[in-house]
Amino acid sequence: MKSNKKTGRLVGLLFLFIFATGITVYQFLQSPVLFSNDFLTTASANSNEIIISTLLLFLSGITSVIIATVLLPIFKEHSVTLGFLYLSFSILGFIAISIDNISVLSMLEFSLAYTKNAIGNSDIINTLGTVFYKKHWWTHYLSLLISCFPVFILYYTLYMSKLIPKVISIVGIIAVILMFVEILFSIFGNSISMNMLLPIGLIQLILPLWLIFKGLNSSVLETEMK
Repeated sequence: MKSNKKTGRLVGLLFLFIFATGITVYQFLQSPVLFSNDFLTTASANSNEIIISTLLLFLSGITSVIIATVLLPIFKEHSVTLGFLYLSFSILGFIAISIDNISVLSMLEFSLAYTKNAIGNSDIINTLGTVFYKKHWWTHYLSLLISCFPVFILYYTLYMSKLIPKVISIVGIIAVILMFVEILFSIFGNSISMNMLLPIGLIQLILPLWLIFKGLNSSVLETEMK
């Protein structure tokens, strides 16, 4: 089952790419600009960074689908339903990311039009700016909410299949539930604490590192094949 070990390491590298992309995009390229009170001017001043961020997120979404496709034959050995659920939710997550990207680029285009035409700070412009800002807020948070589903299925399947240590799977399940609750409460305007997102960030780093160094548990796969 050396091929499954290699598959696990490949998946680990891809997960690490997704993790690094998320940190880069949300912490450095988008959030300081698009969630600022003055995005009308800051977005146009950082147009290259915004465009790069959307391309990175697009690649991240594609990578998620690739991971689900690569893991499908392995997951099917344990549960056909969970394998296809993971793939389906990964595709749904990619669609959500694409919609959010369109929203981000709309904000950028509005900012570019605002700065190029040197339009005064009128009530109409402020209202439109608020509409674009809130549109992105909704697409961003809904995208985060949708992303919880494939991650939950992933850790649940890994827990049921014993392909990785159960402690990692259990922490992953708990972490994604905490994330889902926090994002859901935030959508309804009652954020509990952004610290609830820390566990998912930690486990999403631990999982790829484990897969890179250890791969998938081939002994379990061999038992299932017998």
